[in-house]
Amino acid sequence: MYQQNMNLTLTEEDYLKTIYHLTDEGSTEGISTNDIARKIDISAASVSDMIKKLAHKGLISYVRYQGVNLTDLGKRKAMHIIRKHRLWETFLVEKLHFTWDEVHEIAEELEHIESPVLIKRLDEFLGFPQFDPHGDPIPNEKGEIVDIKRISLSVAPTGETFKVVAVEENSPQFLKYLNKIKISLGTHVKVLDKIDYDESVEIELGGKNLMISKEVSENLYVAIL
Repeated sequence: MYQQNMNLTLTEEDYLKTIYHLTDEGSTEGISTNDIARKIDISAASVSDMIKKLAHKGLISYVRYQGVNLTDLGKRKAMHIIRKHRLWETFLVEKLHFTWDEVHEIAEELEHIESPVLIKRLDEFLGFPQFDPHGDPIPNEKGEIVDIKRISLSVAPTGETFKVVAVEENSPQFLKYLNKIKISLGTHVKVLDKIDYDESVEIELGGKNLMISKEVSENLYVAIL
């Protein structure tokens, strides 16, 4: 269970979430203050000050030149924030009919509401969803997430048909682009060819052939049918 009696500022919560996401992106070592500064677009000096505060609260461990790691408590708190964010995104899309490119910023505000009863009832109301509108897993009340096998479309083998299950990039600009080319979660795509010159990918989508860039293919996660 999460420890709910520790009061954190909105900024402290944002830092924990950022460190978690940076770790989740594949770093096997500690996260550097420069990595954090780039991620949230703030000075490294400001990051260093916050790192000291989070370490004092037992939420992170920090060793100079070795970087930052979440403690078990810090990871639980980060997962709790992420759980709230993804539940709110799901609510906004499923119940209030926002589009998937409209909900991130709103959920960024709603995730800071600290009411365990509200979040528990929200989860129940939504039917205990396992994934949010962008395909990201929603931690359950214990902080557990569903692990699914998925790969980037950029490395998917040619000749196979896949289902889009998640997006790495969730900026409104990228999601609006996907709307324009009619790709959403659940869309079936067949990989036809990969172009050596610029690593773009030719896919079959809805009976039509479409060329997508390397950047787009890297930000689409798919599962084999």
